[in-house]
Amino acid sequence: MTTPAGRREQATRGVLYALAAYGLWGGNPLFFRLLDGASAFEIVAHRALWSLPVAALLLVFTRRLGAALAPLRSFKALRILIASALFISVNWGFFVWAVNAGRTMEASLGYYINPLMNVLVGFLFLGERFSRAQIAAIALACAAVIWLTVSAGVFPWLALLLAASFTMYGFLRKIMPAGPLEGLFVETIVLFPLALALLFILWKWGGQPLKFGNDGYYTTVLMIAGPVTVTPLLFFAAGARRIRLSTLGLMQYIAPTGMFLTAVFIFGDPLDRNRLIAFALIWTALLIYSKDAMRQEKAARNRETRDP
Repeated sequence: MTTPAGRREQATRGVLYALAAYGLWGGNPLFFRLLDGASAFEIVAHRALWSLPVAALLLVFTRRLGAALAPLRSFKALRILIASALFISVNWGFFVWAVNAGRTMEASLGYYINPLMNVLVGFLFLGERFSRAQIAAIALACAAVIWLTVSAGVFPWLALLLAASFTMYGFLRKIMPAGPLEGLFVETIVLFPLALALLFILWKWGGQPLKFGNDGYYTTVLMIAGPVTVTPLLFFAAGARRIRLSTLGLMQYIAPTGMFLTAVFIFGDPLDRNRLIAFALIWTALLIYSKDAMRQEKAARNRETRDP
């Protein structure tokens, strides 16, 4: 049975893993800017293609390849991992398409909506409950998302699709009994033949030459897409299994914030009034939530100290 100290240690590790995942995702625009000129379909295919050897090498290095094959012998586990693989591939595809189509603002809105969907899933399916302060924080975050939605002036179907696909991926990985690396390995096995089929279609009927194999620069960067993709997913899966889904959801704001800061201070995008208001609401919500979480943690430690 896990002790209170052990649970606290696991929760701390979960927060650190989640911070690493969201920090890396927040820097994704820097990487995808290097692939400007390649088609969205080719980028997505190579993300899936090169993730498999990276995951396999990590399993061989850690001597866990045998354990990683276990989900393949369980229909229930395999079914969950196939579903999670499909959800994450949908998320990748529409995100890259959005960037290439000049709809980055709507895509970023999806990653603001995503934490709210995580909170809803945690409440409905995992029995998670919230204090009044946490409810107030979530309400402020909702206000920020509504503000962004109204200011965009269009129904954000793309944003909702991105949010829903990643929320379902996180939920499935949380209930999956396989470890983070083992689960990711099976997901990449599922996606590998789909990626090969997509590249064949692009090569045969795409209408333009593929960048991979015809351009040394793009070939190298597309291969790097494997470790760039695998690393934050591993951190995310490890974090999702150790902390509440609602906490994971609010931490998700770190990724769009990193994207926003990159856009403003590196890419030179303008800082408009609507985004500034939304960020003020979001960070206020995070401060309220974090303060209440620390209060609850302190109260729990005090109760443990008093108990014999």
